[in-house]
Amino acid sequence: MGIQIINGGFLTTIQDMGRYGYQETGMSVSGVMDTRAASLANILVGNDTNEAVIEITMMGPTMKFTEDEIIAVTGGDLGAKIDGKPVERYRAVLVKAGQTLSFMGMYGGSRAYIAFAGGLDIPVVMGSRSTNLKSKVGGYEGRKLGTGDEIAFRAPASWLPHMAERVYGLPSYGAKEWTLRVVMGPQDDCFTDKGINTFLNSTYTISNEYDRMGCRMEGDVIEHKNGGDIITDGISFGAVQVPSHGNPIVMMADHQTTGGYTKIANVISVDLPVLAQCMPGMKIHFEKVTVDEAQALYCKEKEEFDALAKKLNTPVEPADDEQAVAIAAASEANKTAWVKAGTYKISVNGKEFLVELEKEVVRFR
Repeated sequence: MGIQIINGGFLTTIQDMGRYGYQETGMSVSGVMDTRAASLANILVGNDTNEAVIEITMMGPTMKFTEDEIIAVTGGDLGAKIDGKPVERYRAVLVKAGQTLSFMGMYGGSRAYIAFAGGLDIPVVMGSRSTNLKSKVGGYEGRKLGTGDEIAFRAPASWLPHMAERVYGLPSYGAKEWTLRVVMGPQDDCFTDKGINTFLNSTYTISNEYDRMGCRMEGDVIEHKNGGDIITDGISFGAVQVPSHGNPIVMMADHQTTGGYTKIANVISVDLPVLAQCMPGMKIHFEKVTVDEAQALYCKEKEEFDALAKKLNTPVEPADDEQAVAIAAASEANKTAWVKAGTYKISVNGKEFLVELEKEVVRFR
């Protein structure tokens, strides 16, 4: 089976990297708010970075495992525990059937992610497993998770190669002020020089109006040349809208597909995870960068993720000839898996061999 939801928490949904290709029909992209944390969670359990994860907002859920599974919890520290014992974030851990995963509070950051080795058995709708709450599409019946929901694992695992190395450094969410880098435009020419200077040199406070759709901020008024309304055009994740009231609104994962307010800038992709972990009351500064700088930062992060995935998913080399025989004997099947060290009896062309494996090795099943 998989997991049973005992308590759904405040807002717990299924998300992947989003539903692309449908904005022209009015369907939002949705997807995870913190792409960095979700990507790392998937990499740590051997998944593709676009595999569906569980996104937890603020107060987390309680879930019981009905099958052994390797998971990774990343993002904010929401007090994850397995049977009452703390779970180390950013590390692949094995949860046994019958154990309970719960979240006990907020100790830094506002969103956590759970990745499951092999993925969750959630239908693909319009190319994605993400939940769009407004449209009631995708995820688990198009809604947040609640008591009694059951989700099966697609290909659960109780062992992965390089288990001891499946760990990543913990990020810090302790700061109360953050700097978000932005690329100016597309309507920055609708603002006065004073307005641009205000935007780039002021401190803004995240208001209580912050959800998966957008993040409203309060602070010094950003001056327009001729008001904040424009002919409706497209909106992207991270777009900074400035309506006539002069305060910025950063569009988040569930942003609408179009809007009629001036957009002074766009938060760069690698900084959106920072905002995703912020809470109302925190302070924000905006810093201008070029498109080339933003792209270089994105490419650097992607290269880091690719290198980590390659390292963790490289097959372990056989330690001796007996292990090589074990691998060769099993290779007649089609699907790869991983086995722990131990003693195994195998049959090759009718002959039986007793093989002792001192290291984890790949086999086929």
